Amino acid sequence: MCGITGFWRPGAERATAEASLRCMMDTLHHRGPDGSGAHLDIDRRLFMGHTRLSIVGLETGAQPLVSPGDGLVLTVNGEFYDYKRVRARLACDGERFQTRSDSEIAIPLYRRHGLDFVHHLRGEFAIAIFDPRAERLVLVRDRFGVKPLYYRFTGDEFFYGSEVKSIIEHPDVPAELDSRSVLNQMMQVMAPGTTSYQGVEALLPGHMLIIEKDGERLRKKTVQYWDFEFPVASEHEREIDPEVCVEGVRDILLDSVVTRLEADVPVGCYLSGGIDSCSILGIATAVQQSHVKAFTISFEHESYDELSIARQIAEEMQADHEVLRLGADELYGESFETVTRHAERTFYNTLAVAKWHMSKRVRECGYKVVVTGEGSDELFGGYPFFKRDMLLHAPQDAGRASGIEIDIFRGAILAEEQQRHPAWDDLCGFTPSWIQPWMMTLAAIRPLLSAQVREETEGFDPIAAIAETIDPAKVRGRHPLDIAQYTWSKTMLEGQILTWGGDRVDMANSMESRPAFLDHNLAEFAVRVPPSLRIKDGVEKWVLREAMRGVLPGALYKREKFAFMAPPAHTSESKTSGLQKLADKWLPSERVEADGLFDPEAVSLFVRERTTDDPLLARRNDIILNHLIQLQILRETAREASPVGA
Repeated sequence: MCGITGFWRPGAERATAEASLRCMMDTLHHRGPDGSGAHLDIDRRLFMGHTRLSIVGLETGAQPLVSPGDGLVLTVNGEFYDYKRVRARLACDGERFQTRSDSEIAIPLYRRHGLDFVHHLRGEFAIAIFDPRAERLVLVRDRFGVKPLYYRFTGDEFFYGSEVKSIIEHPDVPAELDSRSVLNQMMQVMAPGTTSYQGVEALLPGHMLIIEKDGERLRKKTVQYWDFEFPVASEHEREIDPEVCVEGVRDILLDSVVTRLEADVPVGCYLSGGIDSCSILGIATAVQQSHVKAFTISFEHESYDELSIARQIAEEMQADHEVLRLGADELYGESFETVTRHAERTFYNTLAVAKWHMSKRVRECGYKVVVTGEGSDELFGGYPFFKRDMLLHAPQDAGRASGIEIDIFRGAILAEEQQRHPAWDDLCGFTPSWIQPWMMTLAAIRPLLSAQVREETEGFDPIAAIAETIDPAKVRGRHPLDIAQYTWSKTMLEGQILTWGGDRVDMANSMESRPAFLDHNLAEFAVRVPPSLRIKDGVEKWVLREAMRGVLPGALYKREKFAFMAPPAHTSESKTSGLQKLADKWLPSERVEADGLFDPEAVSLFVRERTTDDPLLARRNDIILNHLIQLQILRETAREASPVGA
């Protein structure tokens, strides 16, 4: 895991280019504190930077890597798994390597296969590789978007980076919040490919971006090389032995976890009270044949705390269990502000702050790597809104659907009233339940916008904008559960779970997380498991439970989905006070008016009257206040990064 950044400006002056690159790299120091390197191609005005977190090939893995024969230049953020097998195969064909790093395999694979080299890579990665013979810079993002990658392209110039902050750090890149993104962030759901900042885009998961020289200008082409694709519904109707599905999930998951334990540093595990992280810990314990280090977050509110079952799991597996207890002092204040700046977008729940504290504790314990359970819900139908959609739109397959109306879900991840939107109805045949609570949030936040933002977003429908990013060919004719899983995975998995719930808060403390479920081999198998085996008789992730039955404690095997969220502010006086102090700092009327995002009177009224005895409304008000404060923080971040001249 590292940070990559750089730019290509064929017609630009070169006087300050190296200094600009160094500034961009400095913003990514937290991603790579163990070393840094730069490739400076003065004649081409091409500059590539890398900051390194050493995990594999500790002594010889410095980047950029330059191939001595053909001058290929490579920088990588992330991990390639099975790299030793690939290296051995390439060595048998006469290939010689300069380092012991997993990253280096990308060079000979590119040389042999051209742009198809990505199909020979397994892992989580963001790559920048320059081919001097073709005058071509290729950026690649892994299949699910575990590793971030952003860019700005104008035709005259191209900038890229692992985080947006590295791009807007360049003195010639303007740093302005995008009004449309303000609207999307206030309702929680970003449109795929967008960022908080004007002119800066996210490379989509499973895509590569090809930048080529065209005289004194550049041209770009985007290619999708992989997708999380479900078969048409009729293919699920074939007779499939459930045991074949169970054994397939078990075998591929075992392989996925084993490959992610490969490192030249110790590897730990995150442990919540769910079957996902428990499965990972159980497999890791069997493989390592030793006491695995397990890390658990504990909250003081029992409705949100999973410590008791996590502790039971840790004891049964004889894990070396580290528990981090978090309250209002840790979830708000300076930590809240710090995490917002790292996330570069808003988050509805302070789970992001909690995970930032946990990654910090991981590093304090001497670990750089943990294996995590993210992605299991996306592959096997684990969220309550998936169960709701199956019950509503495929009742013949749903069986009994208990447990979806748990109160703490309502207003946050489940809408209390059914919502519909024509763009989603046209795309999917129904409006997926996962987006419905955010549609209700959108209705509540529009009056808070400033006149300027309302004018700039007039006629813009953020709900439709999200739907427009989904390829209709990937949802038409699919089972309702497949549609719900696919649309969530193309939006909220990458934009939420893997950003402020994953990479950005982990790498803020120079710590790499490896989500074993998001192995493309497992995903390609999971999409062919019939919906009735993913959610069977109302039991979510049934096929995974059966696959891991020998690992899971009995109580956990039978347990329904738990809400892995931090307690919202309204659940205690101390958290209410913590959020209010942030509001007092970031939302005074004069500051709100000066920043121009929101209407100061409307915001002031909302802050004064947000307290309510209705827990559902209180939950939504906490979400809105989080977003208001965070957008003010991002506005200040943009102001600090404003260009000061070339």
